[in-house]
Amino acid sequence: MTDLVSERLILRPWDTSDVNAVVEGVRQPSWAADFPAEGDTVIAGVIASNPEWLSPFGHRLIIERATSEVVGSLGLFWPPSDGRVEIGYGVVPSRQGLGYASEATAALTSFALSLEEVHTVHASVEPTNPASARVLEKAGFTRYADTAELISYQRTVS
Repeated sequence: MTDLVSERLILRPWDTSDVNAVVEGVRQPSWAADFPAEGDTVIAGVIASNPEWLSPFGHRLIIERATSEVVGSLGLFWPPSDGRVEIGYGVVPSRQGLGYASEATAALTSFALSLEEVHTVHASVEPTNPASARVLEKAGFTRYADTAELISYQRTVS
């Protein structure tokens, strides 16, 4: 499976050893001190129960190129439905505010939109999470729907 490389990050697909280490709580030397965050642990558990998620179209670890440390994860909730695929992301607290989530989201979204079966990548955030909304906006997403519980964003093939 191919890594995606951006200016400061490498997005590497999870493998079985990554999933097992997170699920079993076995710290790895390549992890940032605060990895895994809660969301990473949840995703690892879901992947452990759904090994088909270990694919180039599924979830990826976010690796900081300067240190080679795993600093978060993100992924596409594959397969697409009617050409639409959802994206989710998270960066550990020690690396938040550096633009890593936006950089990783933009890179994975560009990859997804290059695939024949995808024309839209979307995500929803809670109104109480403006930082996540900024991540999407910086990654080129536009707001397209609001409810009291969620604000929805998307990026489409241009």
